[in-house]
Amino acid sequence: MSADITASPAIGAPSTAFPRYEQTFPALSDHEIARMRRFGELRTYRDGETLFETGKVGPGMFVVLSGTVAITQRDGLGHISPVIDQGPGQFLAEIGQLSGRVALVDGHAEGDVETLLIPPEQLRALLVAEAELGERIMRALILRRVSLIQGGVGGPVLIGSLSLGDTARLQNFLARNGQPHHVLDPATDKDAADLVARYSASRADLPLVVCPDGNVLRNPSETSLALAVGMITNHAHEKLYDVAVVGGGPAGLATAVYAASEGLSVAVFDARAFGGQAGASARIENYLGFPTGISGQALAGRAYNQAQKFGAEMLIPVSVRSLDCSQRDGAFALATECGQSLRAKSIVVASGARYRRPEIENLDAFEGRGVWYWASPIEAKLCMGQDVVLVGGGNSAGQAAVFLSGHARKVYMIIRGGGLGASMSRYLIERIEAAPNIELIFNAEVIAVEGGEDGSLERVRWKSRLAPEQHSFDVRNLFLFVGADPATHWLDGCGVTLDRAGFVVTGAQSEQNLGRPVPPLETSVPGVFAVGDVRSGSVKRVGGAIGEGAQVVAALHGYLVDAMKPAL
Repeated sequence: MSADITASPAIGAPSTAFPRYEQTFPALSDHEIARMRRFGELRTYRDGETLFETGKVGPGMFVVLSGTVAITQRDGLGHISPVIDQGPGQFLAEIGQLSGRVALVDGHAEGDVETLLIPPEQLRALLVAEAELGERIMRALILRRVSLIQGGVGGPVLIGSLSLGDTARLQNFLARNGQPHHVLDPATDKDAADLVARYSASRADLPLVVCPDGNVLRNPSETSLALAVGMITNHAHEKLYDVAVVGGGPAGLATAVYAASEGLSVAVFDARAFGGQAGASARIENYLGFPTGISGQALAGRAYNQAQKFGAEMLIPVSVRSLDCSQRDGAFALATECGQSLRAKSIVVASGARYRRPEIENLDAFEGRGVWYWASPIEAKLCMGQDVVLVGGGNSAGQAAVFLSGHARKVYMIIRGGGLGASMSRYLIERIEAAPNIELIFNAEVIAVEGGEDGSLERVRWKSRLAPEQHSFDVRNLFLFVGADPATHWLDGCGVTLDRAGFVVTGAQSEQNLGRPVPPLETSVPGVFAVGDVRSGSVKRVGGAIGEGAQVVAALHGYLVDAMKPAL
């Protein structure tokens, strides 16, 4: 395809294109650059040479000493959009360079250019050693990623109808992981329609995903998409980590931040996206320090960036298949879905819980095609002006109902019990009662879902638990918030004690720990700890999960020190 160079307001009017321009592109003084020199090395480039390229691993952060570098953004369709020109005193990087991820933009020298190149590990050292300067740089790196996401130009292109469930699935996945992308509907966009025709794509193939390198995927899995756009690195299996954290929710992220900040080498796994179930919350209003509330995505995103700042390696999305606790070579071994094994001296189980799937007829056929276990802005757009059904009576259900009521015409909230007081916070109950378009249906349950020939949801059947009659709603979206089951299947066979419900038993509760003093968050296997929702007896709150994630680091230090002592 021929390149389509689209004019951008970033050139010539930077303050208009970037409302927080001074923070997004701060100018460094000569004194500040002098302090940074010990962290990098000089690199020179001739006119037209490439400093970094979209889709390829970036070498780190460049500080421009002389000359000008043109930054452009492009996608797999050949669209190129100027972003900004950077000259002496500017630095070139975004948040992905903290962990050596692929570049999301192109950088070319305009004339001869001299730079100071600071590689990722030295960039992290700079942020810690030079606190005031590091704060300015860190803020700029985050704001640049935000600008790329909001720009809607670069990254992978999703080709498919916005009403298509799989389009929403992949769009949600990219958004939850902070990846720039945009969606083109073949019904309204000629380039998208031509691409669908060229690949003879059937409905099952949609959405097509065009990667920045031009590679086209047909309705890929999240892991396949992540590999194609460089979200996952392949070097983790070559290292021995002090701690491997399985789960990237609030508990796992807190563990990563505190452990990495105290010098431990940390790897974090999550099967889908950072933030866990909390990351899908539209607004968390009872977390300390946020009186006006904060979205789960925003809270998790800050923690994710903070963990990378201190050097934690984020392996997302990567599923852990099993844990080998035999420690044959002195380390635990985690087998992943990629077929590789990662070794660590200690393990923190923070895998949380999996969305519970109620016994509803035909449910499998519509998951991701009208049946949802979360309610993000992407799903809310699908519901604009429509009726929706939401099942559940807990806080997550209440938050989702209030959020969706601002988009949907009507929210039918189906609750198995006879009230909300026992399972939901009072402030949410009051908000639901005040919403004119939320209708509560108590003592009821959904029994079946039905759809049309195009595979989308069309009808939800339900019945009262107090009478035999069945009823139905003609809706295209059903939201399920009926609790979750512990995600502990990967612990089978390694000796970690679980309670009757499958949650991890810790501390003196475990029969194997009777008679020996153990930290309260250690499992029945020494060196394996559990925090957050997956732990038996935890309070199942964001604040509690974060507290346990911080608390477990002291126990990790104690275990690692003891493990290094020579046997007598």
